[in-house]
Amino acid sequence: MNLRGYALVTIAYWALTITDGAMRMLVLLHFHELGYGPVTLGFLFVGYEACGIATNLLGGRLGRRYGLERTLHLGLWLQVAALVALSMTEPTWTEAASIAWVMGCQGLSGVAKDLTKMSSKSAVKIIVKEERDGSHRSTLLRLVALLTGSKNALKGAGFFVGGWLLAWIGFGPALLALAGMLAAASIATLLGLRTSLPPAKTAARTATSWSRSPAVNRLSVARVFLFGARDLWFVVGLPIFLAEDAGWSVEGIGAFMAIWVIGYGLVQAGAPWMQSKLVLGDRNTDESALARRWMLILIFITVGIAGVLLFGSRSTAVPVVVIGLLIFGVAFAVESALHSYLILAFASKTDVAQDVGFYYAANATGRLFGTLLSGVCFLVGGLATCLLVSAGFLLISTLVGWRLPAVRPASA
Repeated sequence: MNLRGYALVTIAYWALTITDGAMRMLVLLHFHELGYGPVTLGFLFVGYEACGIATNLLGGRLGRRYGLERTLHLGLWLQVAALVALSMTEPTWTEAASIAWVMGCQGLSGVAKDLTKMSSKSAVKIIVKEERDGSHRSTLLRLVALLTGSKNALKGAGFFVGGWLLAWIGFGPALLALAGMLAAASIATLLGLRTSLPPAKTAARTATSWSRSPAVNRLSVARVFLFGARDLWFVVGLPIFLAEDAGWSVEGIGAFMAIWVIGYGLVQAGAPWMQSKLVLGDRNTDESALARRWMLILIFITVGIAGVLLFGSRSTAVPVVVIGLLIFGVAFAVESALHSYLILAFASKTDVAQDVGFYYAANATGRLFGTLLSGVCFLVGGLATCLLVSAGFLLISTLVGWRLPAVRPASA
C-alpha cells in the first residue's frame, strides 16, 4: 500500500476541510449578526450545495481523464479563490447584492470542496490493493473511516476557528488568513503527489451520469435522504435555536458546533472498532445489515428530541437538544462511515472516480434539500419541525437502503 500517497492526500484534504468549516461558520454568524433571517441564511448556502451536485457528476470524469492529482489541486486553488472573493464583501452593500455575491462565492467553494473530496476518496480505493483472502476489506474500511473521520473532526475545528477569527479580527481578515493557510498547504503537497497517484487515462470512455452498479445507485439515493436529514436541523435550525431560544453567544455557538462535528469525526474514525464492540453486530457482520440497524436508531433519536421540544417544558428544551444531538452525532457518524465504506466496496476499480463522483453528487443533493428546507421548517415551526421532517427523510433513506446487497470484495 502506498502510505506516502495516502498521507499526502489526507493532508491536502485536511487543509481544505479546516477552511471549509471556518468559512461556513463565518458566513452564518456574520450575516446573522447583520440581521439576516433564517430563510435568507439558508439560501446563502444554496449555491454551495447546488454546485457540488454538478461538480461530482463531472468531477469523476475529469479525474479519470486528467488524473486525480490535478483535480485535487484544482479544488484546493478554487477554494483559495473563493475565500479571497468572499473577503471583499462589504456591510454597506444592499441585501440583494450581498446575497448574490455570497451565493456565488459559496458556489465556487462547493466546486472546490467536492473536487477535493472526490479526488481524495477515489485515491484511497486505488491506494489499497485487493488481496485474494479479502484482507483488503478491513484495510479499506479502516482507511476510509480514518480519512472521513479526521476530515469531519477538522471541519468541526474549522467551526471553532471561524467563530474565533470572527470575534478576533473580523470577517474579511479572517477569510484572507484562511486563504493564505490553504495556499501554503497546496504548494507543500503539490510536488509529492505527482509521483504518488496514478497517471490519467488518455481516453476516457463515454458514460452515463449514473453508475453501472445497481448497488451504487441505490446507496446514492439513500445518501440523498440521509444527509438531507442531518442538514435539515444542522445548517440553520440549530444555530438560530441556540442564539434565540437559548441565548448563546457567537463564540458559544461556534464552540458547540465545533465540538459536535469534532466528536462526530472521531466516532467516524473509530467506526470499525465500534461495529465489533457494540451489540449491533460483530466483525463478521455484513456492513449493509449494520447500516440498516443504525438507521433505525437515528429515527428513534430524532423523533424523541422533537417530542420533548413539542410536549416538554421550556426549561428542559435546551439540555435535551444539546444532549440528544450529541447522541444523534454518534449514531450518524457510524452510519456515515459505513456508507463511505460501502461506496468504495461497491465501486468498480476501473471507474472508481465516476462511481464515487456520482455518489457524492447524491450527497450534495441531499445537503441542498436539507439546506433549503432548514430555514423554511424553522420559520414554520422552529427546531421541532426541522427534526420531524428530518425523521421523515431518515425513514425514506432506510426504506431505500433496505435491499442493499451484502458486501462482497469489489471487482475491477
